[in-house]
Amino acid sequence: MAGEHVTGEHVTGESSAAAEVLRLSGVDVVRGGRRILAAIDLTVRAGEHWALIGPNGAGKSTILSMCGAQAHPTRGEVHVLGRQLGRVEIRLLRESIGHVNPRHPLRSPLTVREVVLTGATGTTELMNRWAPDPTILDRADRLIAMLGLGALEGTTWPTMSQGERGRALIARALLPDPALLLLDEPSTGLDVAAREQFLETLDLLHESQPGLATVLVTHHLEELPTTTTHAALIAKGRIVARGAADDVLTTELVTESFEYPIRIERRDQRWQARAGRVLVG
Repeated sequence: MAGEHVTGEHVTGESSAAAEVLRLSGVDVVRGGRRILAAIDLTVRAGEHWALIGPNGAGKSTILSMCGAQAHPTRGEVHVLGRQLGRVEIRLLRESIGHVNPRHPLRSPLTVREVVLTGATGTTELMNRWAPDPTILDRADRLIAMLGLGALEGTTWPTMSQGERGRALIARALLPDPALLLLDEPSTGLDVAAREQFLETLDLLHESQPGLATVLVTHHLEELPTTTTHAALIAKGRIVARGAADDVLTTELVTESFEYPIRIERRDQRWQARAGRVLVG
């Protein structure tokens, strides 16, 4: 594997030309006396599309919560959009971060347009006595069209499919024109067709907004868009490997992360994972 081996972590070559959007340095997280994360170092730059991959309970979502200024480290530093957590007004910082969570807790029968408009206020529901200005309305309508939601005018949240909800949440997250977009297992609940359409949407987004940095959490390599540029493998609260996606998503390193023989292949620019041979001694 190209790159170097540092204190048990595999690090491949990383570009330093683009502006830094996110940096975690020496991050530990301890909860209830239990260490959730240890010695996490990760830098994301403008235009990079990262995948955080690992088994359930590895710590991926905890890392993402700090990337989104939703949680603070026990030790170490987290810089988001040039601001250090603990030394910045969190509410204002969150307005510059897009977050897509398929478990979005909306219960009201909002239309597609109304769901997208909640991205302007960072709320789940529409705020009372709040009215969007024409600029926000125009951007919402353009995002709805770009993400293929134009035919759903009048359709409400309870009647949308999971795939339609996912695309609506991307439009919502993009409404404030964020520099950083976070996606927490965005393919959850999607059937195969809806998943493929969703991944095509992400590829289109990456190509149409080249400066946008994205971080996607998953434990399925098949759920990665073709435009994924970088990856970090997480296991037991530590980063096993990080760097260029093609260098990190290998049979050797994925097997090490999941502690199970997994064969990795890449076909048609997509990654596939299959069980490797299990030796019975």
